Amino acid sequence: MKFTHLHVHSHYSLLDGLAKIDELVARAAELEMDSLAITDHGSLYGAIEFYQKAKKAGIKPIIGCEMYMAYEKMSDKRPGIDNKRYHLTVLASNNDGYKNLIKLVSKAHLEGFYYKPRIDKETLREHSSGLIVLSGCFAGETARAIRNKKIDMAEKTIREYQDIFGKDNFYLEIAPHFNYPDQKVINEGLASLSQKTGARLVATNDIHYVRPEDADAQDILVSVQTGAKSLGDEDRLSMRQANLSMRSAEEMFSLFPEYPEAIENTQEIASRVNLEIELGKNKLPKFIVPQGYDESSYLKELCLSGIARRYGNLDEKELKPIRERLEYELQVIGKTNFSSYFLIVQDFVGWAKQNRIVVGPGRGSAAGSLVSYLLGITNIDPLKYNLLFERFLNPDRISMPDIDLDFADTRRDEVIDFVAKKYGKDHVAQIITFGTMAARAAIRDTGRALGMPYSFCDQIAKMIPFTPQGEKTGWLAKCLKEVQELKNIYEKDEEAKKLIDSALKLEGVARHASTHACGVVISPAPLQDYVPLQYAAKHSEAKASDNENQVVVTQYEMHAVEDLGLLKMDFLGLRNLTIIENTLKIISKLHGKTIDIDLIPLDDKKTFELFQKGETTGLFQFESSGMKRYLKELRPTELEDLTAMVALYRPGPIELIPSFIR
Repeated sequence: MKFTHLHVHSHYSLLDGLAKIDELVARAAELEMDSLAITDHGSLYGAIEFYQKAKKAGIKPIIGCEMYMAYEKMSDKRPGIDNKRYHLTVLASNNDGYKNLIKLVSKAHLEGFYYKPRIDKETLREHSSGLIVLSGCFAGETARAIRNKKIDMAEKTIREYQDIFGKDNFYLEIAPHFNYPDQKVINEGLASLSQKTGARLVATNDIHYVRPEDADAQDILVSVQTGAKSLGDEDRLSMRQANLSMRSAEEMFSLFPEYPEAIENTQEIASRVNLEIELGKNKLPKFIVPQGYDESSYLKELCLSGIARRYGNLDEKELKPIRERLEYELQVIGKTNFSSYFLIVQDFVGWAKQNRIVVGPGRGSAAGSLVSYLLGITNIDPLKYNLLFERFLNPDRISMPDIDLDFADTRRDEVIDFVAKKYGKDHVAQIITFGTMAARAAIRDTGRALGMPYSFCDQIAKMIPFTPQGEKTGWLAKCLKEVQELKNIYEKDEEAKKLIDSALKLEGVARHASTHACGVVISPAPLQDYVPLQYAAKHSEAKASDNENQVVVTQYEMHAVEDLGLLKMDFLGLRNLTIIENTLKIISKLHGKTIDIDLIPLDDKKTFELFQKGETTGLFQFESSGMKRYLKELRPTELEDLTAMVALYRPGPIELIPSFIR
């Protein structure tokens, strides 16, 4: 017989679950399980990552959430009773259920947040279709009623949930009875009520880590969450008394000899799940074009106007290669169905410029697009600099164009507000990102939890070079091999070994959610049709009703948003552009002159003298001490010298700068 774990927490149950998605999927494959659920606390943060990785491993992904139920109404936010809540395990059985799960989780955050994101039975009833629901762990409403010897109340609750979801879609969740006090009593009560109400039993293990030996590391994680001074704190929250690892099917059988149907029902539920999330198909918002045009013809019309504006002084012979390049780019854009993309971008960039918000001239591969130049999205002539369009958009490798847009940092929010008003506030959100536990932080947090002296932990942490950007996990293990000082103390000092071994398990674990510095998503239908949402700032009691001023963010990070085919734009706020904007205002006020920065010559000798002296403080990408040193050695005299320096000044090519200077 087989078994499916239906109550599983990944590290996206922040500072509560230890297991990373890769580890959960790998362990399930190792145990030859053909299906697995993810049910993180109150959120769907890891749903897309889990869905993709489980599918790749040949494991059926079951998307769910351990939701928080308000004691009464989720609109009640009274001190005392309403900071308490029940748990409920909710699984999506099909695409309809997945959409309802997204809406429930979003509402829990946007409407029901009070200490935790909460829902109520009325909301469940509105979005019950396609869901399979388990009664929850020992903190579930039914389990608590049994524990409090209120059997009639427990029966009433079961019948209520059966009425909401349908009799076949509500199960009674039992767990190994030595996990928590009273679990045996709860299991027996649920078994008795199962006979009476017809609600079937299902066995779970409330997974928080992958293997039994990970229990100590997870205990440290919970200690970090609660701010406990050390693992010795008597009053701190701990799950140490339970084995919350991913047990094998055989082990789960052995734990429930009296309830074999509870094991079988995990497979019955898994067999009922039929969810296919559409990935890789672009979902662009609709751009409204004037009557008589479609998106392609209107884009061409704007580009032809751009030729007149950008190249008005050229004769027909000189215009021929420009028209040919335009025709080629428009063909590729038409073939890849990205006409609306360019129309959307030129629209808000044009609005920003009309409202005197300084916009960057363009960066990255988008500068190779003549269409972008003609539309005013970029200000770099790709023909003059012989830039390649194929680096930006390639007919043989169709992927969403990616234009990074720079705005004056004090006015970036105005551009986002314009987009929200144009496409609908419920169609636009900023994107979430997750801070992970870096190697040094993992050492210090672990040491504090283990009660080790701070000076000792700090000494070891400082032996580890700072984690390189983009490296989320594995850095500590790498340093342990390559940093001799760290290797020596690990091999010779028992306490250091204990500290580092625990920290190795914590490194790379998601620690907190925050807002991506620039990512914004725009959807064709309301965002809650595609992604779960929440507020960026954590709700406090005072802010709980002040929803108007809260920044809404997606619960899926940027890669998941892109994989869903949604339009992700990078709206970067640059202080350098704010400096330029303020300078233009000051010149206008003091001298009555309006300066067009696009007309400033690129061969001004006095400007190059500043570069030659390394006097570049406040200049984007030229203000680091290393760059200033190289500029003095290079003594640049033309724009190409500067573009080469920017290209070379990054890991790898930076070693070649002395050769380039020579």
